Amino acid sequence: MNRRKFLKTSAAAAAVSALPTMASGESSQSKELAEIKAKTPQGFLDTTRSFEEFCATPAEDRVFYTLVKGKIVRERLDAEHWRPTGWGNPPALPVPGGSHDGVPMISPFPHLYGDGPFRADWDSLLNYECPEWYRDAKFGIWNHWSPQCVPEDGDWYARNMYIEGCGQYKNELQHYGPQSRFGYKDLCAQWTLLNWEPEHRMAEYKAAGAKYFMALANHHDGFDTWNSKHHQWNATNIGPHRDVIGTWAAQARKMGLRFGVTVHQARNWWWFQPSHGADKTGRYSGQPYDGRMTQADGRYAWWRGYNPQQLYNAKHPHNALPDISYVKNFYDRTRNLVDMHNPDLLYFDNPLFPLGWGGMNIGAYFYNHSKRLNGGTVEGVINIKNVPPRLAKSVVSDIERGLSAGILPYPWQSETCIGDWHYQRGLFEHPGEYGGYLPPRNVIHWMIDAVSKNGNFVLNIPGKPDGTIDRKEQLILAQIGQWFKINGEAIYATRPWVVYGEGPNVVRAGSFVGASVSDLGVQDIRFTRNKANTAVYALVLGVPHEPIVLRSMGLAPGVHATKKPVKVGHVRMLGYDKPVEWKQSATGLRITPPKSLPISHYAVAFEITLA
Repeated sequence: MNRRKFLKTSAAAAAVSALPTMASGESSQSKELAEIKAKTPQGFLDTTRSFEEFCATPAEDRVFYTLVKGKIVRERLDAEHWRPTGWGNPPALPVPGGSHDGVPMISPFPHLYGDGPFRADWDSLLNYECPEWYRDAKFGIWNHWSPQCVPEDGDWYARNMYIEGCGQYKNELQHYGPQSRFGYKDLCAQWTLLNWEPEHRMAEYKAAGAKYFMALANHHDGFDTWNSKHHQWNATNIGPHRDVIGTWAAQARKMGLRFGVTVHQARNWWWFQPSHGADKTGRYSGQPYDGRMTQADGRYAWWRGYNPQQLYNAKHPHNALPDISYVKNFYDRTRNLVDMHNPDLLYFDNPLFPLGWGGMNIGAYFYNHSKRLNGGTVEGVINIKNVPPRLAKSVVSDIERGLSAGILPYPWQSETCIGDWHYQRGLFEHPGEYGGYLPPRNVIHWMIDAVSKNGNFVLNIPGKPDGTIDRKEQLILAQIGQWFKINGEAIYATRPWVVYGEGPNVVRAGSFVGASVSDLGVQDIRFTRNKANTAVYALVLGVPHEPIVLRSMGLAPGVHATKKPVKVGHVRMLGYDKPVEWKQSATGLRITPPKSLPISHYAVAFEITLA
């Protein structure tokens, strides 16, 4: 397991173990808020200061809050003993209502959840019902795009370029110079998208079979890719000088696709702290990186008028809890994103809702906003991670680069990338037809396995800094689209059957283990059914040249998967217009594939009409 996977997985486990209890009514929350104020230091819940003001405060004057021996106490930065944080694993706070991500669940700001039936507590969110459009869509494409793709050196570049000895640190030093002079803020200006043709790109995604499209609104780097009202470091002001999210949204809707946005900014408090460090050895030893810079340092620079502290976040003690102004800024930016672009789907790269009251309130606000926009029906979808079973109905749980062991009772989502989350040129340059990318065979098998278990599947196609994708990515998209043209009927608008499948091989369950789909083969079958429950689809994870026997459809007691034997009326191979030889017996449904198979690489589908 690499460092990124370990950090996210360990933090997720801690988050779920510290899950707050169900919240109570508004009057009770008011009492709890008063109790929090009485038990915490003055300033901990100061609602009068903005994040902009917090970042403009001189480092020596900033006050932080930490948990020491079970109590929240004030603390100032000790520069001599400072060390950067990692992914962030804040403690549970001893406050009424509980906490998450080191932030109380009770909001110090009233009515952030907006007007509507949903409130910022799990009891209220459990009234959510996943919309039909999402359950029917099944397959989405994601554009995970930010200034981090400029060096074409993979994900987490903005953080790793400040970690001495890391490969991305070396790349930065070699190509751009020392990080004390040229930092991530300067890469933001080079994300130009000069060759971006959004209409062409969206048409390509639609041709690949996508029914919804997701775009990255911000990453842990803190750069917003829309015309953000509450954050000056955004794509309209810097880099492409256009509202990337707004452009994607218009094109997706023009093509008839649902549109989603992904928000990763909550981790910026911890994730970007290495930008405040300095080399410990070598030629530039002791020279602070550009995370030290303030607005005053840019007086004669291209970024004049911008405060880098708002991008990198304030340098803080290792165990500092997120400042209230930071949490409110997260809420304000995400709400602005929702209000401006009305996404159908809102994804958080976090276990549960991030940042305590900030995430819970924006989640409730999104559902209420969707209900108002859609004539009283909630059409919106929220993705969060590591959702315990008792809360699964409240959202659509997301499993990053992973799968489920079986059919889940509520819709869920699996997501992965054909390579690294941000563009990595080395994967394209790797020899072979698909380079170092996930081959279309594995993409299709992954998607089929997820759909058979009541899930959707999202595939990230990382974009290059000029707005294009490379030819190997295009080839993978084309082959996925070709498969969908023949077999889409077995995927779109389907539901899971009584069993997800059969065969000798299974995938590993959980996050970051989805590569186990490579073990699946032609002996493995996955099932879906139509919504009328009149037909079952058997998807063979390979191209069969010998008869297959579906044991789940046997007529003998103890053999069939259903309570009563399923009587088969007809069998048809998708993409093949001639009769298929089949026979149902006590031991199963035997299907003999035709010698001349349709052009359906990687998997074939049989429609089994029930008598």
